[in-house]
Amino acid sequence: MNADKVRGDFPVLSKGVVYLDSACMSLKPRQVVWKMNEYYNEYPACAGRSNHRLGEAAKNAYEDARKTIAKLIGAKPEEIIFTRNTTEAINLVAHSLPLKKGDVVLGTDKEHNSNLVPWQLLAEKGVKHTVVFSKSDNTFDMDKYGALLKKNVRLVSMVHTSNLDGVTNPAKEIVKKAHDNGSLVLLDGAQSVPHQRIDVHRLDVDFLAFSGHKMLGPTGTGILYARKDAMEKLRPFMAGGDTVANTTYDSHEFLDPPEMFEAGLQDYAGFIGLAEAARYLQSFGFENIERLETNLNRRLTEGLVSLGPGAADIIGPKDSSLRSSITSFNLKGMDHHQAALMLDKIGSVMVRSGQHCVHSWFNAHGIKGSVRASLYLYNNEKDIDVFMETIKKIAKLR
Repeated sequence: MNADKVRGDFPVLSKGVVYLDSACMSLKPRQVVWKMNEYYNEYPACAGRSNHRLGEAAKNAYEDARKTIAKLIGAKPEEIIFTRNTTEAINLVAHSLPLKKGDVVLGTDKEHNSNLVPWQLLAEKGVKHTVVFSKSDNTFDMDKYGALLKKNVRLVSMVHTSNLDGVTNPAKEIVKKAHDNGSLVLLDGAQSVPHQRIDVHRLDVDFLAFSGHKMLGPTGTGILYARKDAMEKLRPFMAGGDTVANTTYDSHEFLDPPEMFEAGLQDYAGFIGLAEAARYLQSFGFENIERLETNLNRRLTEGLVSLGPGAADIIGPKDSSLRSSITSFNLKGMDHHQAALMLDKIGSVMVRSGQHCVHSWFNAHGIKGSVRASLYLYNNEKDIDVFMETIKKIAKLR
């Protein structure tokens, strides 16, 4: 990877900022913005509704986007449902899968609120959400998982890579055990799809949800992959325009999946831009992206450790190679929000602070929050050095 060339594709980096908040929102390369503008400037029409040349151009670009996203994860185009984000994709399954009283949905103790609250809401229907607690180092506990995997577990809905600490759960083994038990599996891939090569058929997963805004794509775009036989178990929970082939005053005829789950006018420009983001990522190769992130995270972690015993408390495994592109930590004697503000003011370093939409884990551990530094393909060693120089300045101010 040519680091200078990559960074040149992201205009905001020329403004002297060090961006370490990609787990929340990735930056967007020029190519994605250009592709979205192409839609607005050259064929700003309805895809599949308007029978004219602009409508046809929009339709072709939109359907090409579906094919591109499918290829990214090793799926078929008809298995790709366009949503607004990971949250909507998970909610689509929660409200479309016919769960009943007595069914159990199994999750981990590090689920994003988007993969926790939808299942809690189903308690009104008698559906129970059960938590698999992690090991002491925050890695997945396969023994506890196996013990909780009973016959009444209808769905295993788990995070793939945690946005709290960057730990990637053993998805293939999780899926196999679930299928052996007769359970379906939904993976929250919001943090994994942007950073590693995902093949849904190799994983044998039933559902995979992820967002465009974390993988160089536009905001308000998301994907639900649903394997054909799993998709057939779903019933639309939103309906209207673009979901039906015909209606009378008393009846309706749904379109075939995935269109039957895509109610209303879609974000054509957004998904055309998301497809360009997918092509951009594939041009570098996920192996190269992972290698870069692993090396940078090692450098960052070693820097925090060098501050001395107890100076920086890292959440999750101390081995940085187990934390993907994420390092969450707290500085001794300093509020996490204060630390994040000072990183910005002193060094123009952008990080996230708070509970990262994983309030349940922080509340259970009695921790108010953390600083989270997250990396992507446009970061380099200089970014890490500026981060550490700033951290050392902040530490002296405590």
